[in-house]
Amino acid sequence: MKTIKIIKEKHPLVMRWTHWINFPILGIMIWSGMLIYWANDVYTIRLFGHTFFRFFPDWFYNALHIPHRLSEGMAFHFLFMWFFTLNGFFYILYTIISGEWRELVPQRKSFKEAWLVILHDLHIRKMAPPQNKYNAAQRIAYTAIIVMGLGSVITGLAIYKPVQFYWLCWLCGGYHLARIIHFVLTLGYVFFFIVHIVQVILAGWNNFRSVISGFEVVEEKPKIIVAGKALPPTKIIQLQPRHEPKK
Repeated sequence: MKTIKIIKEKHPLVMRWTHWINFPILGIMIWSGMLIYWANDVYTIRLFGHTFFRFFPDWFYNALHIPHRLSEGMAFHFLFMWFFTLNGFFYILYTIISGEWRELVPQRKSFKEAWLVILHDLHIRKMAPPQNKYNAAQRIAYTAIIVMGLGSVITGLAIYKPVQFYWLCWLCGGYHLARIIHFVLTLGYVFFFIVHIVQVILAGWNNFRSVISGFEVVEEKPKIIVAGKALPPTKIIQLQPRHEPKK
């Protein structure tokens, strides 16, 4: 039976707005965070007093014109953190009220299926695991990014006002550990962004268009109307006339 193309709603307006608003805000937060981090660039990988790796060497800072812009970085970072927090809070509130969280939170089988999804994306496995709105890898990634956002807000407040929010500092294990966690989470955003872009490219134009318009084009088998009632393709097969064997 031939399939037909139909248009289905996939992403609601609130999801799309919060997604696209968060994109430039997160970019500004990472960029302004770099301007702040330059003033105290302490994180390296050392062993027996020898520095094996610096996360951002001098040529990186100079190429992006980062040095001597601490006050600018702090101004942008402390302003846009409110937009980042409010946008994330609104998105979480929406998923709870609308029930969208059921499509996002990983299931018990998600961690096993996520590996199969990765193999399929790498063209090592032919068949992808069955999915609903999001596949298992997307469920884990999208939930992780929300947890990371909460972690960034908590550790950021602990660093921003370590005296006023002393109890947050204590929960984070102290000022220095809160700063390390905040730094690692920022690296995690960059890694997520790269993986997310690759996933979008692999998913194709139809998927990207649905995040903009809210709709996607899917192919389905046509339904037959019997006495005013639409039957799914599985029932249609049962209604087809049987051919009597020739005697």
